[in-house]
Amino acid sequence: MNAHNSTIGTLAGERLDRREFVAKLLDRAPEALVVTGLGSPSYDVFAAGERDRNFYLWGAMGAAVPTGLGLALARPDESVVVITGDGEQLMGIGALGSVAVKAPKNLTIVVLDNGHFGETGMQRSHSSLGADLAGIASSFGIPRTERVRDIADVDHVAQIVTAREGTTFVQVFIEQTEPPRALPPRDGTAVKNKFRAALGLDTF
Repeated sequence: MNAHNSTIGTLAGERLDRREFVAKLLDRAPEALVVTGLGSPSYDVFAAGERDRNFYLWGAMGAAVPTGLGLALARPDESVVVITGDGEQLMGIGALGSVAVKAPKNLTIVVLDNGHFGETGMQRSHSSLGADLAGIASSFGIPRTERVRDIADVDHVAQIVTAREGTTFVQVFIEQTEPPRALPPRDGTAVKNKFRAALGLDTF
């Protein structure tokens, strides 16, 4: 498959409201299985409305993409979307290599990139210091990467999620804001069982 790399949106410096983008994406892809990165992405997804098909990660920095990859391989007929931040993606950057090798058609990785480590004091992250996350994903061999700077393009991202036509990495440039925290359940067993039940699996 030929690589597809694009920037959608027209204003090079534009950054989006994270909560608005996530809410609209989930509204347009209501059946997707969602794995969230720790911290703000989990808050964003929960703020958009609790869903049985949300799997929240607490404290497992760098584990969102590997978890999403395993889920996509196990459930090839489901749309799987990982929603994480630039800090966590940097922590687990090597996982993109495994994603590229396995290349499940039903996996979309959405990185909310504000160029900062939001959970530790808003220090600048590598993505604001020269690291090109979409470029890195492409270099690993992920066949399709997108850079999003326009809220209108959420429809395009949702179509990618629901179409299940190829592994895609989406870098969404968001504002450097910290909206009020919307905390999903912290009971890991309950989160796991809720998610398993949504997939028609036994709970334990």
